[in-house]
Amino acid sequence: MSYNASQIEVLEGLEGVRRRPGMYIGGTDEQALHHLVVELLDNATDEASSGHANRVQVTLRKDGAVAVWDNGRGIPVDPLPRYPDKSALEVIMTTLHAGGKFHDKAYETAGGLNGVGVSVVNALAAWTEVVVERDGFRWRQRFARGCAGGPLERLEPTRRHGTLVTFQPDGEIFPVTRFDPERVLEMCRAKAYLNRGLTVVLRDEERDAEHLFLYPDGVRDFVREMVPNDLRVIPEPFSGLVERFGEDGRGRLEWAMVWTTEEKGRTLFYCNTIPTQDGGVHETGLRAALLKGMREFAEARNLVPKGMDLAPEDVLDGLSGVLSLFIPNPEFAGQTKDRLTNAGVARRVEAIVKDNLDHWLHGAPERASRLVEHALERTRERLNRKKNLTRVTRKTATTRLTLPGKLTDCISSDTGATELFIVEGDSAGGSAKQARDRNIQAVLPLRGKILNVEQANLEKFEANAEIKNLITAIGAGCGKSFDVEKVRYGRVVIMTDADVDGAHIASLLLTFFYRYMAPLIYAGRLYLAQPPLYRVVTGGETRYALNDAAKEAMVAAILKRKANAKVEISRFKGLGEMDPPQLRETTMSPASRHLLKVVVDDPVSTDDTFDRLMGKRPAERFRFIQEKAHFAKDHLDI
Repeated sequence: MSYNASQIEVLEGLEGVRRRPGMYIGGTDEQALHHLVVELLDNATDEASSGHANRVQVTLRKDGAVAVWDNGRGIPVDPLPRYPDKSALEVIMTTLHAGGKFHDKAYETAGGLNGVGVSVVNALAAWTEVVVERDGFRWRQRFARGCAGGPLERLEPTRRHGTLVTFQPDGEIFPVTRFDPERVLEMCRAKAYLNRGLTVVLRDEERDAEHLFLYPDGVRDFVREMVPNDLRVIPEPFSGLVERFGEDGRGRLEWAMVWTTEEKGRTLFYCNTIPTQDGGVHETGLRAALLKGMREFAEARNLVPKGMDLAPEDVLDGLSGVLSLFIPNPEFAGQTKDRLTNAGVARRVEAIVKDNLDHWLHGAPERASRLVEHALERTRERLNRKKNLTRVTRKTATTRLTLPGKLTDCISSDTGATELFIVEGDSAGGSAKQARDRNIQAVLPLRGKILNVEQANLEKFEANAEIKNLITAIGAGCGKSFDVEKVRYGRVVIMTDADVDGAHIASLLLTFFYRYMAPLIYAGRLYLAQPPLYRVVTGGETRYALNDAAKEAMVAAILKRKANAKVEISRFKGLGEMDPPQLRETTMSPASRHLLKVVVDDPVSTDDTFDRLMGKRPAERFRFIQEKAHFAKDHLDI
């Protein structure tokens, strides 16, 4: 095939965004869809963090459109010298890398840095309307799929100021264009507590509901709300606010931390309101400050018995809270902004937090001594239990002597090609062993419902045989010692029955993996199998349906082709009831199965979901089920 100038294509305007949305928002799935709202929320709250707005409102309209409004300065509408025939508003909406955040004249700190956010939203929307109030008038301009639908209009006079952006996601780009109200609600809540004093309102027209978030004390208020009193070692959080952070004093540092009685805490880190789920230099500084401060206080008061030492996990593992940092020029590792990397930030965070912690501890010695005693209790537990959980690495195909007795391992030692199927019970395990490809597929049957690790203490965790078998079979350690590079299989597949009990077991397993082997999920190596619930036979042809809706659609299609067709429907009670050839064809064979990859869209809401649904608070679980009941109304297994 020839390759010459005639094959070179130059994309105009925002067409490149529409052709390759994954480059800008990570894909076209639901996570990417919701990222459009994040971009507009970032713009609105950047106005607030710069001191120009105190109210933001998000509206989920009945028609599926979303409107984001703030009472900030309003997008400029005067012409740009470089584009005399266009307003600044039109250039910002239709041009990549156009905005006021490349220097510090308009914004000292901002979450959006590259000038692509609102233009990408515009490019991926079927239509967008922007209404600006500034310079004594209301202004309006409409856009369609990234292009201006007409000139900027000057409307009636007004003394107000602000920006309203309304958009409808483009069905040509996104398979699903409806927004999840719960997900948007969590976004709004986070923006409110990260911007103390900012009022954030979410209006949901479909449910006729309105939620208002206002945290006058910022993250301190949120941490009080996040951690119930009965889980706190001491009642009040350790918190602080530094309004002039950094060498130039243009940053801000805010934190609130509380020590809990739980084995694992939940600490959230942000930079310029962007969640940094992998932490980074601000996390490093915080952890160093807390550990050094606690150790120095304990030593100064002679609280640590001879022969003992406070390890980092003794002081930090039960910690829950939020650290929020605002700096002018944040640097992140990768496009996903999951880890902050600015040089010097760790040292500054450590110095500030350590100084505040010293005053806080020595100012109330009784309170501080209670924290130290709590840490020492963890130290004693740590010294009394096994120091390391068993790690196993397959060196050859026959190295199985130390593996769990019920594990039927595969032959291949090529980690990238191998798969571990985790199934419930010996019956399902027997069918899976016969259905598998013994070269690359291993099977580990578990006995019933495994331990709920969200509620279990460490002693129960380490004593649980099924948990031990899982950890040993995967062979990469557990918790902080987990090393994803040592996982013995390329994929780990949770394969449970297609009913409510199976869903419960899958939830327990997902809780375990998220809390103790999270890097496996972030590496894209944890999956859910999709076994069918029904077998539909007609005219000698056998088909399989995953659920009731699929079964009804299948039967309707058959009867549409032949009205008097005889259709036989049978429901599988479990994987153990399926013949090995059926299980192989529908669920295990790479050529014909359907696997769901487990992904974490939003670490904050994911943490909250596991905490509320699987945690120790029945009232929160009941409230969560009530909130989500409408999602399950067509999926009850009675």
